[in-house]
Amino acid sequence: MRKVDLHIHSAASDGTWTPQELVNAAQAAGLGLIAVTDHDSTANVAETMRIAAANGIKCLPGVEVCSTKDGMSFHILGYGIDTANKPLQELLAHNTYLLEKKDDDSVQLLIKQGWPLDFKEFQNYTYDRRRGGWKSLAYLIDKGLCSGVNDFFKRIFTAENDLGFPEFPPISEVIAAIHGAGGAALCAHAASAFHGPGLAQTLVELIEEPFDGFECYHSGHSEEDTQLLLTHCRAEGMLISGGSDCHGSFVPSRHLGKPDVYETDIFLPGLI
Repeated sequence: MRKVDLHIHSAASDGTWTPQELVNAAQAAGLGLIAVTDHDSTANVAETMRIAAANGIKCLPGVEVCSTKDGMSFHILGYGIDTANKPLQELLAHNTYLLEKKDDDSVQLLIKQGWPLDFKEFQNYTYDRRRGGWKSLAYLIDKGLCSGVNDFFKRIFTAENDLGFPEFPPISEVIAAIHGAGGAALCAHAASAFHGPGLAQTLVELIEEPFDGFECYHSGHSEEDTQLLLTHCRAEGMLISGGSDCHGSFVPSRHLGKPDVYETDIFLPGLI
């Protein structure tokens, strides 16, 4: 019975691992089935799949796509996708542009507030993606003006600043793109605090969306959250997945292979 983790990030988005490092960590965690699901990027999927296969680990082609519903940000996991699918890649490129613009807007906001920053310097700034995170975070840390990710969010996502998240494509559009690429679309970490009203109400609001299933097991879910999602999926015949949402050392509170999920716990017919 294989142990699984179907929500892992690499340095292609905000994680710290190369494909080789990710597979090494998966081996050390005793995983037999994984998925690399970077934010709006499939850049490391093919290499991770190749290295995983050479080491006796099954790796699903995956992605985690940003979407927006009623002003709230939702992440959608796509499994079994054709990473060469043009419409999907165009959507991912659009989301990447929005995220990069948010980076620019964050720095420009701080400059207006009197921070000793130079926007042209920021535009030319580069950093080692294996640090995890994103450009503006790394820039502020290197300038000695930010201590880490929590400090960054306190400064950027205040009521005064109110930058919030970008307006990503609607859920239905993202799901259609994943389906068009031959994949299955599952709602990631549905109990996340940034969805607003709580899991039970979130499920009510998501009924109208054409999800194939939910990520029932997640490092941020309580046992109550997990059971509520499992009950919903089983009653509706929906797909069930689970994963750590591990970002390597960038999010040290999340560990590969935690929560403990096995192949018998999930329901992904045709994908595994």
